[in-house]
Formats: sequence, structure tokens, C-alpha cells
Amino acid sequence: MVTSAAGYEAGERGDGAPAAPDLGPAASDLMEDVGLPTGGVAQRLGVSPTTVRSWERRYGIGPANREAGHHRRWSPQDIAVLEAMCRLTARGVSPGEAARAALAERTAASRDGDPPAVLRRPRASGSGDVQAGRGPGGSRALRVGTVRPECRGLARAAVRLDAPEVVRILREAVATLGAVDAWTEVMMPALRAAGRKWAADGEQYVEVEHLLSWHVSSVLRGVAIQSVTARAGRPVLLAAAPEEQHTLPLEATAAALAERAVPFRMLGAAVPPRALLDAVHRLGPGAVMIWSQDRRTADGELAGLVSGSSWGPRGSRNRALVVTAGPGWARVRPPAGTAAPRSLPAAVDLLERAVTG
Repeated sequence: MVTSAAGYEAGERGDGAPAAPDLGPAASDLMEDVGLPTGGVAQRLGVSPTTVRSWERRYGIGPANREAGHHRRWSPQDIAVLEAMCRLTARGVSPGEAARAALAERTAASRDGDPPAVLRRPRASGSGDVQAGRGPGGSRALRVGTVRPECRGLARAAVRLDAPEVVRILREAVATLGAVDAWTEVMMPALRAAGRKWAADGEQYVEVEHLLSWHVSSVLRGVAIQSVTARAGRPVLLAAAPEEQHTLPLEATAAALAERAVPFRMLGAAVPPRALLDAVHRLGPGAVMIWSQDRRTADGELAGLVSGSSWGPRGSRNRALVVTAGPGWARVRPPAGTAAPRSLPAAVDLLERAVTG
């Protein structure tokens, strides 16, 4: 699938908008003189030709110069307006409002002779409660259901492989909602939608899921390692069950603990039993969270061993609270002495209380 990020690997424009493929001087001159047909524009933006035609028909956002009896030809300036519309709709602005803003900027730029402000990635006006319109991908759009506008915008940007917009939405979501709510209400629904699309369409949309996962991980890790003085107390130890490769929920937990100044240590994916037990004995944590995404990776015996581990001088042996978190534990009977919260927010609250009292 060709998207608006066709030039992503080659670099981005200075304004953060996806760069067009490097077609060479001759091809660029041809595009400037002749323009792209609607199908070529749709490929560049990562939307369907039907969507482009619908926008033109409904909102008058078509080519500024038209010749009777000829197919539509979109100039670079026309395409810039469509790119701006895609960015605005990704931020939760309705298509009608986005079209009016993009056209107003083009009109002002034509009058003043200055570069359109839409090329400088303007921030969308309005609150986060603006209801997003239909995604600019038609059938290509991810079906995220009833979600926050930020999640809908994140899904749209991911389908376009618009990395700068993905990062902007993720950072603002964490700053506004906090790591836990940003994960549960914005990141996770978009990731699930990408996963469902990938499973249904085979190799298609793998690139969307990979790009989205990488940026979610990057933003969460950025929060987790920020310079914050942690409160006193024994740390939380975070680890994925043996053979478990899914770590994004652990990274969301780490970010949430960092926001609350709770000390933690991250071990990451697929921690072998011996390594986890050694870490418990050496670190003396106040709590241990073992994440399992799939029931095949949930190891009740290991959870029991960790729960039974103790350290310290004889007569004052210490034990950690063991938290078995994730859907993989749903059909596993929790070993004695462990806790099994039903959600990530509940797990974070439990870990904080275990460490700080």
C-alpha cells in the first residue's frame, strides 16, 4: 500500500509533512506543469480515489485550475491543501471544518504571496471533544469503534505512516491524560485495531502496526526514563513471563510508575525463571509484576516460586507482593500470596501501594 509517507525513509520536509517520493528533476517539473491525476493523489495521501472525489464534491477542495473536458490534475499547491486536510482530520477536526480551514489558508496565501500556513502544520482549533468525521482512508481506515478523538486521529495518522503526527498525538495524550489513561484509551485501542486489520489482511498493514508500536514504545520509554526523583522504598520489578515477547503494557506501567515517582526496575521481554528469581534475591523488591499476554506464556509455577522467595537476615525474611497481570493469566488460578488485578490501572495502583504504603 502506498501512503502519504512514501518518502518517509528518505526524510521528511522541514514542516513535518510527509515528503513526496524523489522522482527526479524531470518528473518534478512535469508534475509542476501538468499535475497529478486523482488516482496518483490518492496513492500519495494513502486514501481512496473515492475519498478524494468526495472531498472535492462536498467541500469544493478540488484543483484551483480546471480545464473543461479534461481529467482533474492536481498541482503541488492543491495537494498541499489535501495534506493539510488529512492532518487536521487526524487531530479530530471534522472533514467539513478541516476543508474550510485548508481552503482559507490557500486563499490567504494566494493573496499575500506567502507560503500557506497549512504547510507549517497548524494546530487544530477546538477541544478534544470534537467528533471526528469518517477517516480519510475509506476502507483503508482502521476500525477503532467508539473511542476518544485522539485515538481516532492516531489510527488515521498511523495508516498514513505519518510519523510526526503519530508522535505529536502520543505525546499530547500522555501529557494530558497521564500514561495509564493514554495507554488504555488512546494507544491500546489503536494497536488492537491495527492488529485486527493485519490478521484479516495478511501482510498488509504490518507496516502500520510496526510503526505505531515503535512510536508508542518510544514515547512511553521517554516518560519512564525522565529525570524524576523517586520516592524512598523498595522498587517494583517489572518482567514479562518466560517466552512472552509483548512488553508495551510493561512499558506503560513503567511510565505510570515514573509519573508517580515510584522506583522500579525493568527486565523486559521473556525473562527466564532463573534470571527472574536471581533478580528478586539480589534486588529485594517491594513488588514484582509478571506480565503475560497469552495464556501459553502464563507460568503459575513461576509466580508461586517468586511469591515464596524471601531475603534478608534470618528472623526478618522479606517477601515481595507478586502481581500477575495481563490477559494470559485469565485461566490460570493465582498462586497463594499473589494478586491478579483485572486491569492495568488497577495493577499500577496496587504496585504503588505495595511499595509506598
